[in-house]
Parts: sequence; structure tokens; C-alpha cells
Amino acid sequence: MKKLSLLTASIALQLIVLSAFAADPPKQNTQKVLGIGGLFFKADDPDRLAKWYETYLGIAPIPTEYDQKPWRQEAGPTAFAPFKMETTYFGKPEQRWMINFRVADLKAMVAQLRGAGITVGEIQSYPNGDFARLQDPEGNPIELWQPKQAK
Repeated sequence: MKKLSLLTASIALQLIVLSAFAADPPKQNTQKVLGIGGLFFKADDPDRLAKWYETYLGIAPIPTEYDQKPWRQEAGPTAFAPFKMETTYFGKPEQRWMINFRVADLKAMVAQLRGAGITVGEIQSYPNGDFARLQDPEGNPIELWQPKQAK
């Protein structure tokens, strides 16, 4: 009888936990985010790293005064994908994030970066576009993506 009660309690607890993750579908007036408003991460030398991103990838640093303009990205598809902790997709096992930047001309961007002495992996082609990988000076992984043009 005790085993049956424990089994029943265990099943009930599992159902409660599972129901907590099964959210109701969003209602039509549910608010959604409009996009990514910023990417914030720690760096050993934030000023030097911000300058590297500005120089080689064209990303303006965060404004320090209200009359300065922030970097504006072009509209386009954005992937948001949590990965399992065991993934090797980001490179180093301890790496917890990777940024993917859309580019208009991947071959030209790769040539430009290599011309500046930056190591960039070979271009890989997939049905959704072409990709190349590099690391910033602090070893953070960067993926460049040229989406396939819709036909």
C-alpha cells in the first residue's frame, strides 16, 4: 500500500511539474520583444575589445553621451537558440555563448579580415546560407552568416 501511495504521489508530482512547463498559447494581444537591444559580456580589456569590433566588424561602441548614435543593425532573420551544455558548437567546452553576425558579402568580409591578419575558418555552405568562423582577440567565438537569397 505504501508503494502504491509513493507511486501515485510521484506520478502526481510529475504531472504538476510537466503542466508548469506547458504554457497556454499566447493570446493575440500578448506583447513580444521586437529584437535584441544589446549584447553585454565581460572582457579582460573592454576598451580594446570594443575598438576591435568597431575596426574589423563595423560595430560602433555603446554611446557615452545622449547625442551619439548607437550601432544600428539591418533588419533580417535572427536565430535565438539555447544549446545543451555539452555542445561543441561554440568551440571550447567552457564557452557559454557565441554571436552570429549577418553579412551582405561573406567572401569579401572574410578576405577583408584575413587581409588584416585575422584568422578566419573556411566558408561552409548550407541550405540557409554560407558561414565562416573566427574569434575575437579574447577568444570569443564569432560566426559570420550570409543568408541565402529567397528565390
